[in-house]
Amino acid sequence: MKNIFVLLVFILTFQSVSAQLFSKEKIRNLDNEDKKFLSYGYFLGFNSYDFNFDYNEDKADILVQKGTGFNVGLIGNMRIHEHIDLRLEPGLYISTRNLEYDESYFNGVEDFTDSDLKREVQSTYIHVPLLLKFSTKRLNNFKPFVVGGVSTALNLSSNENNPDDNSSGQFRTKRNMYFYEIGFGIDFYLHYFKFTPSIRGVFAINDELVRDKDPNSPWTGNVNSMKTRGVFINFTFQ
Repeated sequence: MKNIFVLLVFILTFQSVSAQLFSKEKIRNLDNEDKKFLSYGYFLGFNSYDFNFDYNEDKADILVQKGTGFNVGLIGNMRIHEHIDLRLEPGLYISTRNLEYDESYFNGVEDFTDSDLKREVQSTYIHVPLLLKFSTKRLNNFKPFVVGGVSTALNLSSNENNPDDNSSGQFRTKRNMYFYEIGFGIDFYLHYFKFTPSIRGVFAINDELVRDKDPNSPWTGNVNSMKTRGVFINFTFQ
């Protein structure tokens, strides 16, 4: 289903670009769209979250198996200059990551099992970025841009306050996260709406890991910091 959706978006984008670049008669769609002080829309997309680990001691890396998650949200856009917009994009981001530990982390631990070497980290973020969008001059019916800013996220799947830790099979993460973001995209002005594919990288500022009670825990004892990073691919409709 995801592949079909991506294919349809690609076909729509290709047809639009072909029409704007190669047709002899170039009609400007939505000519007054960018003159609005406030505009709104929504987005759908995909995400791929990862973790960046820093360690206290030099050991084998904790491996992260990334999955593809889903994004959906709303957009509020404020025009502050001909080529600069301020954007608020609250959305729901769902993701799952799996951690794999090397057996060397369990040296001296008796009776550990294969399940101890793996931990699943489920995240359901209410993600709220505040972004500045810097656009080029509109070229017929499309306009490239770069975007950057800061964001905060509330992890609804966090178990930060769970009294159990990894010794009971509970891998804990913090509830509140902070990020900086940077990306790029292209606005396509179609007949009835503006369609925007974009790609954005997100990088956590704060450590997301909640340590186990045991300071020598094989799961958290050697981790100095665990910070989320990820890639968003969004398709916006305004």
